Amino acid sequence: MTRTKRYGLGPIRRDVAERWLASDDPRQVMYTLLRLSLNGPDFEYAERMALEHAFHPDVWVRRNAATALSHVARLHGSIDLDRVMQTLLSLMDDPDVIDWADYSLDELEIYMNTDRHRYMSPPSQTTLQRAAL
Repeated sequence: MTRTKRYGLGPIRRDVAERWLASDDPRQVMYTLLRLSLNGPDFEYAERMALEHAFHPDVWVRRNAATALSHVARLHGSIDLDRVMQTLLSLMDDPDVIDWADYSLDELEIYMNTDRHRYMSPPSQTTLQRAAL
């Protein structure tokens, strides 16, 4: 009989979080990001850890880093808006994470009263548009 280890989403002590974030177990990293972002009390630390893991090799860590950023915005009401928006927009280029990043961007637009388009580069001109000049 195989026993599956389960992780809860309750509070996590900082020393445990640091140990889990440094582990090679993507599930521990993923759950740590979610637990930090949902329970605080140090939401700045939760945000910083989510940003640090946003480009992790494991897809589920990347997905949940995006989700953790939206949790911090919703529950704490304060984030480094420029850095978080740029990170989430970068994750939109990751086909495995695009849905999570898009949802988190939606949440930030609501809870932080912002618009993702303010953080996006203007569209580049097409070859035809440049030729017309």
